[in-house]
Amino acid sequence: MDIPSSKPNNPNFSSGPCSKHPGYNLASLDIQTLGRSHRSAVGKSALSAVCDETKRLLGLPNDYLVGVVPASDTGAFEMAMWSMLGARDVDVFSWESFGKGWLNDIVNDLKLENVNRYEADYGLLPDLSLANGKNDIVFTWNGTTSGVRITDGDWIPDDRQGLTLCDATSAVFAMEMPWPKLDATTFSWQKVLGSEGAHGMLILSPRAVERLETYTPPWPLPKIFRLTKKGKLIDGIFRGETINTPSMLCVADYLDALEWIEGIGGLSGAIARSEANLAVIRKFVNDTPWLNFLAQDPETVSNTSVCLTLDASPEQVKEIAKLLESESVAFDIGAYRDAPPGLRIWCGATVEKSDVALLTDWIKWAYVSIVSKG
Repeated sequence: MDIPSSKPNNPNFSSGPCSKHPGYNLASLDIQTLGRSHRSAVGKSALSAVCDETKRLLGLPNDYLVGVVPASDTGAFEMAMWSMLGARDVDVFSWESFGKGWLNDIVNDLKLENVNRYEADYGLLPDLSLANGKNDIVFTWNGTTSGVRITDGDWIPDDRQGLTLCDATSAVFAMEMPWPKLDATTFSWQKVLGSEGAHGMLILSPRAVERLETYTPPWPLPKIFRLTKKGKLIDGIFRGETINTPSMLCVADYLDALEWIEGIGGLSGAIARSEANLAVIRKFVNDTPWLNFLAQDPETVSNTSVCLTLDASPEQVKEIAKLLESESVAFDIGAYRDAPPGLRIWCGATVEKSDVALLTDWIKWAYVSIVSKG
């Protein structure tokens, strides 16, 4: 097979940090906050805009709160678990690395006793119908390391008594989220929006706020996790008054990403771009006998972190990824370290469909060169 004649204009297909949006330019960032206190008027205004614009673009219910918290999605989700869990029994649904991590934290660190584990292997979803509305429910929306997503929120009881805690870091701004079903939702800037790391977003429903104000966990909370003071929500967090000092350069970058989202048609435009990218990969898989999605059910295939398996040895798959990187065609597309051997291609909104199409030609060439040679 001849080497393809054209390469993707942007070879960044990493699943986090993800590609910057098309047309990204550092010179376009509003940097008036740099060198200023995040508590200054200009600093507060920028951080408040992060919360307000996120809420507006996502179409969140009016009574939902959005806050900027430390330590990316991991920090945001740990904050939610350590602050809210323990009041009820817990149902944990896990099917990939990060979900398994949350389960491990709940059992081994929080040491909760009444925990129902619903687990599945990579490529599958656990039986979501087992969710008990009397319990708190913990889950990821999209398995970033398995390429398996939840398709809807119908399995979550409308009359639930417990809370839902949803890690949605590779789903928000790429998938329709049933917000009335979600009580504490987290994501990070460096995923779908292609912004910078180290900051997390925490979205709370009124039911989550009620839990925070009526329940005190039996373990001590470090200052960086505290969302209440004297039994009341520290509501300034949800107006941009962050717990610790944020990077104002990252804030400027995130606001630039939100502006780009609005320019492509808002949330619906972002979702459409991700789905169009996935459609290219679907055709590639359908036309290629040695290639498959890791997801076993076509309905659950992620439109962001698309995970593929190849009819090749683990060593050959690594060689394919290295060859593509050496050709500056695709960077960082090897499967996550805990996942089955394969390729993981980011198809979020910041990636161009034309680049995904060109990448498929190169994957075919690399496969033939390494697996079918001779």
